[in-house]
Amino acid sequence: MLASKIIARYEAYCPQELSMEGDISGLQIGTLDKEVDKVLVALDIREQTVAEAIEAGAGLIIVKHAPIFRPLKDLVADKAQNQMILDLIKHDIAVYVSHTNIDVVEDGLNDWFCQLLEIEETSFLSQTDPEHGIGRVGKIAPQTFGDFAAKVKATFGLDSLRLVAYEEADLERVIERVAICGGSGQSFYPEAIAKGAQVYITGDIYYHTAQEMLTEGLLALDPGHHIEVLFTEKLKERLDTWKAEEGWDIEILASQSWTNPFRHI
Repeated sequence: MLASKIIARYEAYCPQELSMEGDISGLQIGTLDKEVDKVLVALDIREQTVAEAIEAGAGLIIVKHAPIFRPLKDLVADKAQNQMILDLIKHDIAVYVSHTNIDVVEDGLNDWFCQLLEIEETSFLSQTDPEHGIGRVGKIAPQTFGDFAAKVKATFGLDSLRLVAYEEADLERVIERVAICGGSGQSFYPEAIAKGAQVYITGDIYYHTAQEMLTEGLLALDPGHHIEVLFTEKLKERLDTWKAEEGWDIEILASQSWTNPFRHI
């Protein structure tokens, strides 16, 4: 079927217009004006993802993180970063990016996080337009910070979890209001405080920002950026549903490539 038909159905659910200002979304490599019979859903485009797509015969990749995020100065083939792009072009694999729009959309990535962590009665963390927002704030069953941290670690299958807390005693603090924003959402911590969050979950928290959070009375959990890999599983489920409803003759694949660059010892 035409790749453009698949993306039209996706955009009916998650429009590009929901993307935050300056963000990259939409078709980034190749064309949607072609027939495809396999679609790969991935968090990242790295060399292992490209090899996986080529081996599987996927003609379209729907990805969260744009492979071209900074301006390219050239496409010289002996540069490893360029070779990924050249391989996609050589094998006629289109790449469609859905970044902050899948974070913002209702029943998107941040809502999926809340479902996993049993965060209920949610509202937007930071408004992006009159009807939408990035991140979520909501209620959990009262529990200690330590117990909730253990739940986050187990839920996302982490080998470690960074806690933003000065003292061991903070682990015993009872919490019931939590904010979450997938990816690198540390800039939204003032909104988390303003909306009464006792704990903020987001990735890539800087040292000095963590200190500022604590000075303002906000505890935090940094599970890393890679928890967004939930995108692959959940979007495959969504695409499979549309496939069944609309009789698409395609195969939907969730990437199995491991692209988290961090390990802990």
